[in-house]
Amino acid sequence: MRHLYLIIGLITASCSLSFAQTFTGTGGPIPDNGNSVDFTLSVSGLPSSIDTLTFGLEEVCIDIVHTWDSDLDITLVAPDGTSVLLVSGAGGGNDDFTWTCFRQDATTSILQGNAPFTGTYRPLSEIGRVNNGQDPNGIWTLHIQDTYPFADEGDLLSWSVSFGTNPATYFELESTNLPLVIINTNGQTISTGPKITAMMSIINNGPLIRNFVTDTANDYNGYIGIDLRGQSSLTFAQKQYGIETRDSAGNNLNAMILGMPAENDWVLYAPYTDKSFMRNPLTYSLARDMGRYASRERFCEVIINGEYKGVYTFFEKVKRDNNRVNIAGLTASDTTGIALTGGYICSLDWIDNDGWTSNYPPDPADPMNNTIFYQYIYPKDTEILPAQKTYIQQYVDSFETALVSPSFADPFNGWRNYADEGSFIDYFLMNELSKNVDGYRLSAFFYKEKLTDGGKINMGPLWDFNLAWHNADYCDNQNYGGWAYLFPNSCQWDFPFWWRRLNEDSTFQNNVRCRYDDLRTTVFDTTHIFNYIDSVAGIVDEAKERHYYIYPILGIYVWPNPNPLAQSYPEEIVFLKNWIRQRLTFMDSNLPGSCTTTALSESSSDWNLTISPNPAENYIRVAWNNDAVVQIEILDAVGKQVMSLTNQNNGAATINISNLKQGMYYVQLLNEGKKRISQKLVKI
Repeated sequence: MRHLYLIIGLITASCSLSFAQTFTGTGGPIPDNGNSVDFTLSVSGLPSSIDTLTFGLEEVCIDIVHTWDSDLDITLVAPDGTSVLLVSGAGGGNDDFTWTCFRQDATTSILQGNAPFTGTYRPLSEIGRVNNGQDPNGIWTLHIQDTYPFADEGDLLSWSVSFGTNPATYFELESTNLPLVIINTNGQTISTGPKITAMMSIINNGPLIRNFVTDTANDYNGYIGIDLRGQSSLTFAQKQYGIETRDSAGNNLNAMILGMPAENDWVLYAPYTDKSFMRNPLTYSLARDMGRYASRERFCEVIINGEYKGVYTFFEKVKRDNNRVNIAGLTASDTTGIALTGGYICSLDWIDNDGWTSNYPPDPADPMNNTIFYQYIYPKDTEILPAQKTYIQQYVDSFETALVSPSFADPFNGWRNYADEGSFIDYFLMNELSKNVDGYRLSAFFYKEKLTDGGKINMGPLWDFNLAWHNADYCDNQNYGGWAYLFPNSCQWDFPFWWRRLNEDSTFQNNVRCRYDDLRTTVFDTTHIFNYIDSVAGIVDEAKERHYYIYPILGIYVWPNPNPLAQSYPEEIVFLKNWIRQRLTFMDSNLPGSCTTTALSESSSDWNLTISPNPAENYIRVAWNNDAVVQIEILDAVGKQVMSLTNQNNGAATINISNLKQGMYYVQLLNEGKKRISQKLVKI
C-alpha cells in the first residue's frame, strides 16, 4: 500500500510539473501617437483554475527597446479582465527593458532598478491578483500606453507569462484610518480623456473609527466620470485623476464629498513626487488662514479595480461656485452692460484651453521673446461668448497697459485701478515663501469680479505647489535664498512681466513688507506652520507604510527631487522643516520694503492722523488736520474695503466698528487731491 501511495504521489507531482510552463507572445511597434496597443497570446493546456496556494502565474517577462522608459505604462490583462500594472514611470529618460522579468517575490522593486532593467523585479502592482480562481486558459494581453506621445518611439520584441507551483501572492488592503475611496471602471481603461463612466464608493466612518473595505459606502456611492490629469505627472508611477460626480444618466450631480461643500468637479491628487504628501495641502491651508479661498482637501487611500493605489488627496477643483471662487455667474444673455463685467476666471498654464495672447512680451529677462497666453477657465472655453471674450481680453489689456505706463504706480490712475492689490500681495508672498518653481507661470489663476462686486482682477486661487517648498532641483530652487519672481534671470522662462514691474512700485513693496510682518506673527509663524506639518505627518503615519511599499521611492531620485534625498519619511519631514526655517529667516532679513503707519498710502508730510482708542472694541475716533478730507475707508488685512464714510471734512469722525471681526485693519483717509494716508487699527 505504501508503494501505491508513492506511485500516486509521483504521478501527481509529474502532472503538476507538466503544467509548469511558459507561454511566449510576439511583439510589434509601440505607437507614439497617443494611442495604446494590445499584444495578445493564447494559453492552453493548464488546469482550469489558478490560485495563490498551489498553482498559478509566477512570472511575466518583457523585452522592449524604447528611448524613454518612463513614458511607458505596461499592464498585464488576464482572460477574466483582471489587470495588473507591471511598470509605470520607471527608468527616466533611459532606454529599454532588456528581458525584464516581474515576480512578486523579487526583492527589488522595478522603481528601484535602472534601465535597461535586465533581471528580475517586483512589479508596480501585484501580479498575484490574477491568481483569483479564474481559468487561465484563454487570451492574455500585454497593454502598453506611451503616456508622452509624439516624442520617443519603441518596439516590443517579445514577452511571456510563466505558470507553476510557486504562484504569486498579493497584499489586499483590509482597513485604514483614512477615508477609503474605491473605484471600479468595469474593465475600461482610464485615459487622458474623454472621461469614462465608472462607479465610486467612499467609506468614511468618522474620526478614530477604522474604515474597512467590506463596510457599506456611507459618504458617496454612485456614478462618476474619471480621466487622467496632469502634464509631467502622467509619466509617474502613481497617476492622478479628474473626477466628476454624475447621476445614472451621465449628468453632473452635485455631491458633498468627505465633508466638503457639494459640487461635481473634483481632483484625486497623487502626491508621488512630493514624498511628504503635504506641499499642496500646506499651501492651501496657509492661504485659507490668510483669508483667501483655496481648495479644501481630505487625505484618503485609494483602490482602483481591486488594486491598492496608495495615499491620495481628494481636492476641490478650481471652479466658480459660491463655496469656491465666489464671483458672479455669467449666462448666455450677459453680453452688455454691468452683466458683462463679471465674473471671469482665467489662467496661465500649459496650453490646454482656448484663450488669447497678451499684447505685451514676457518678463524682459526672457531672451526668447516669446509670448504670454491666457486661457479661459470660467466661462469654459467651449461656452464663453464672443462679447465676453472681447470684454475680458480688453480688461486684462487695460491692466497691462496701465502697468507698463510711466505713471503705473499712481494710486488711482495706475495699475491699482484695475487690480486688487491685497490679492496680488498675498499671491506674491505665498509663491515667494514657498519659492514655487512653477509660480506665476503655470497653474497661475486669476479672476475678475463683476463691477458691482469690486470689478477688479484678483490673483488666485493658489494651485499646484507640489514643486514648491524645496522640491525641485533646477532654477536654484533648492536653495533657501533668492526670489521666485526673478527665475527668468536664470531659467529663461516665459513669465508675465507683471511681477518684476510691481516690484518697481515702492508702495507695493512697502505693502508687501507690512503684510508679511503681520503674517509673520500669525499665519507665517514658524510654530504655526510646523504644527500643521506635524498634524499631517500624524494623519498619514499608518498609511505611509503601505504607500511606500507599493512605491518604494524614499531615498530614490524622482524628478525633480533636490539633494540630499531623505532616506525615510521622518527625515523627509525634518528636511522640509529645516528649509522652511531657513527660508523664513532669509525673508525676514531680505524682503524689500518698509512697513510704516502709512504703508498703504501715498502720504503727505502735512497730514496728521490719529486713531483712539487703538486697539478698539466698539468705537473709534478718527482725527486729522487736513480740511480737504472727503472720504474715510476701513480696509481689512488683505486690502478689501469693509467700511466707507464720505463727505468727511470736519477734522474728526466717530465710527462704530462693533460689526467688524477681530483682527488687523487699515483706516485710510483720502483728500480732494486724491492723496491718501492710512494707519493700522487693531479690532479686539
